[in-house]
Amino acid sequence: MVDYSVWDHIEVSDDEDETHPNIDTASLFRWRHQARVERMEQFQKEKEELDRSCRECKRKVLECQRKLKELEVAEDESSKAELERLQAEAQQLRKEERSWEQKLEEKYLSDNAHLVCEETANYLVIWCIDLEVEEKCALMEQVAHQTIVMQFILELAKSLKVDPRACFRQFFTKIKTADHQYMEGFNDELEAFKERVRGRAKLRIEKAMKEYEEEERKKRLGPGGLDPVEVYESLPEELQKCFDVKDVQMLQDAISKMDPNDAKYHMQRCIDSGLWVPNSKSSEAKEGEEAGPGDPLLETVKPDEKDVSA
Repeated sequence: MVDYSVWDHIEVSDDEDETHPNIDTASLFRWRHQARVERMEQFQKEKEELDRSCRECKRKVLECQRKLKELEVAEDESSKAELERLQAEAQQLRKEERSWEQKLEEKYLSDNAHLVCEETANYLVIWCIDLEVEEKCALMEQVAHQTIVMQFILELAKSLKVDPRACFRQFFTKIKTADHQYMEGFNDELEAFKERVRGRAKLRIEKAMKEYEEEERKKRLGPGGLDPVEVYESLPEELQKCFDVKDVQMLQDAISKMDPNDAKYHMQRCIDSGLWVPNSKSSEAKEGEEAGPGDPLLETVKPDEKDVSA
């Protein structure tokens, strides 16, 4: 049964509010609409500023990482000291980068509070798996972080017994000042989630490959419903060589030296899989009969009348 109480706190558009009969409703709606437009423009400006700050922080991190790689090959004392300084700087920049990303996440959810829900968390999980399957690993890790953020918000809402939209700001306030234990739990959950995503993506790829291989196998099936690849691999080595070189006479010589029952068994499987296609005239004359040593089906076939292939 659908729990409609989750919609109790949805913000209703101010254009639908009831007004006092003495108030000029049209003018009031125009004013409210203008105020909302200005508010949205202000939000957009703030978001653009956050985006610029985050991009600049990422640029500094990349530059610092480049310098670190250059210094890692050096062995003199001054280079080691500079390396330690850059390592500390890189660590600080990563913290700043994470801080800006959190501000962007909070800003985005503030502007789109309706997305703070279980459905969004489920969507993000599926998206992560899709990205991993597509080998977009960097983007997967970014979305994985957003997924765990959403999960923590939902868990916080459950513990407080409130709508998730009413407490997501509390989560961001908490994580900004979180102690080591809380952050360690968050990061452990994030890493465990990414491993689960990689595992699910691997299973999905394996399933897709099996389905593709099965489709290809069905396409290969001969008139008797056998797979020519499987039949070829089951043949004795001397028969395999005949198909490798596409030599009909060599094939007839080989089966003449075999036990008649074995020869009949293998050649019938070759026909059923399409590895061996008897000539049309002989096929019509011998329709419904099994092929074997001494059978005119094989003895009267000329090399140019038969496609012997693996």
